[in-house]
Amino acid sequence: MWHQAKAPDLAEMEDMTHAMLALLPEDFRKLCAGVIIRVDDFPTDEVLEEMQAETEFDLLGLFQGVGLPFQSHDNTGQLPNMIWLYRRPILDYWAEHDETLGHIVRHVLIHEIGHHFGLSDADMEAIEAQVTDEAAEMPLGAPPRSG
Repeated sequence: MWHQAKAPDLAEMEDMTHAMLALLPEDFRKLCAGVIIRVDDFPTDEVLEEMQAETEFDLLGLFQGVGLPFQSHDNTGQLPNMIWLYRRPILDYWAEHDETLGHIVRHVLIHEIGHHFGLSDADMEAIEAQVTDEAAEMPLGAPPRSG
């Protein structure tokens, strides 16, 4: 079966990312209302320069915006918060590590959402632990289970 496997394209990776988001705890998801989540092959040159990345494979994801703890009602004209997952660096990481692609996508997504919340690494690990490993094994295109 492995000889028929292929890496997900951008649309499939975005579907997988949104399916993973739907599996996160409800209170966590509610606080993500208004956050735009996108998947792109690589970060832009500007992002790479800003993050002082050595190569385009150095970033798996990125949060852009003003985190919840730093938001103010006085801020007007502010762009929406965005989370980027970078497909090619994620696939490269997947190829070099003994983790499922679903686990990696879930980890990167939770980490970037954690920046939106201003969470510590320990807080992010606790959120990630609430999502079953079964969710990380979800095949591409599979609808999330409710419950």
